[in-house]
Amino acid sequence: MAESTPAPGAQPEQTPAAAGGRTGYRGPRRFLLLVIALIVLVGVGIVYYRSTLTEDTDDAQINGHLIQVSSRIGGQVLKVNVAENQLVSKGTVIAELDPRDYQVARDNAAAALASAEAALAAAEVNVPITVASTGSTLTSAQADVSGTQSGIVQAERQLESAKARVAEAAANNTKAQADLERYRPLVAKDVISKQQFDAATAAADSAKAALAEAQASQAAAEQGVKISRDRQSQAQASYKSAQTAPQQVAAQNARAMQAKAQVAAAKAQLDQANLNLSYTQIVAPTDGIVTRKSLEVDQNISVGQNLLTLVSLDDLWVTANFKETQLKSIHPGQSVEIAVDATGKKYAGKVTQVGGATGSVLSLFPPENATGNYVKVVQRVPVRIDFTALATEDKDHQLRPGLSVEPAVSLK
Repeated sequence: MAESTPAPGAQPEQTPAAAGGRTGYRGPRRFLLLVIALIVLVGVGIVYYRSTLTEDTDDAQINGHLIQVSSRIGGQVLKVNVAENQLVSKGTVIAELDPRDYQVARDNAAAALASAEAALAAAEVNVPITVASTGSTLTSAQADVSGTQSGIVQAERQLESAKARVAEAAANNTKAQADLERYRPLVAKDVISKQQFDAATAAADSAKAALAEAQASQAAAEQGVKISRDRQSQAQASYKSAQTAPQQVAAQNARAMQAKAQVAAAKAQLDQANLNLSYTQIVAPTDGIVTRKSLEVDQNISVGQNLLTLVSLDDLWVTANFKETQLKSIHPGQSVEIAVDATGKKYAGKVTQVGGATGSVLSLFPPENATGNYVKVVQRVPVRIDFTALATEDKDHQLRPGLSVEPAVSLK
């Protein structure tokens, strides 16, 4: 039979071999597309799975203590022992001040303490002496009062006896004078002898002298009574003074207590002087790195003047600013994985605090939203994250305050 010719514009028939060749190319392409789709699905699944188990943010940084080191006394700098960015240990002597003024003050305080202790010793010795002396004085004053009372009684009795002798002498004198006057005319008439008249005259003179003597004795006795009464007044005054013995003892005890207080004050002044002398060596309060040093030799510094900043590397934490939409899943105690850009390492931590307000509220100029053009902006809240193994994970102190980190809070 004759072969038929194809009509104009018709496609030539394909052979099975040609058709099979195109089918072979379509198979690897489909496999590659399936692999890519599987990888995308796995990636989406990992991202979704991770988003359901963690909350992370890249708005976070390391914080630490920046300690402003200052001097507690004024003085001239003799020596500076540290340099900028030097790592120092706690107790390291940073600088030394001129100690001479404070050594003199310490010596003066020591001398004042020695003087106060000597005064205290003397005051304490005087207490028993005062007790003994005031006690004996009181006893002696009581005896003097009793003795002067007896002396007054005795002097009054002597006065009474002197008065009696005066009366007797006066009577004898009156009789002797009367006898003499009677004998005077008799002797003129020679009724009695001259001898009898002389005897009567002598008796009259003797009686007169005896009266004068008795009167003198009475006057002396009266003076004795007065003296005894004066002694009694003096003894009573001494007794009243001696009765203040308890007050004198109390006053001496008070002086001893005052001396003891002065010793305590002198000790406090000596302690302060020793402290001031120790402050001539400015030491590092903790381990850290020296920054912002403004301390030079021969510089005169004053109390409280900032000399340098010490950056502590032992107590570091992370402040992460999470979105408010993330806070519903974050609470204290959750574990955190902290990725640090500067070291390329990851560190363990935990959430310790959630901030009390958003960052915008705590800013210097809080936003004013009471306007008609308000646009809602997702706020961020600072969350504190503490390192849980900083001593072992950062032995060489690579972490620094201010470094950027990416914390991932585990929600499990």
